[in-house]
Amino acid sequence: MTRARHVVADRGYDARALVEGIEAIGATAHIPTQRRRKVQRSVSKPIYRQRNLVERFFCKLKHFRRCATRFDKLARNFLAAVALASTRLWARSYESTT
Repeated sequence: MTRARHVVADRGYDARALVEGIEAIGATAHIPTQRRRKVQRSVSKPIYRQRNLVERFFCKLKHFRRCATRFDKLARNFLAAVALASTRLWARSYESTT
């Protein structure tokens, strides 16, 4: 079983019990605090930036109707559709950077 070293989430998951649970397992919580809190927790910008990239990728992946609606009922067919859509997104981003 692998243990998480970092847990990254957005402001909606800023609950004291959740952060304490993450720290209890020995991981670091990278969750921005809500603005109304008196004590603000610092967040690692490079790690949080990676979360943003993952979030954007899933947003783009949802534009593929077959993946968003779970058209395929079998797991292997669904994963194949996700792999094809991911490959297409990667190729599109690779072409735009070269």
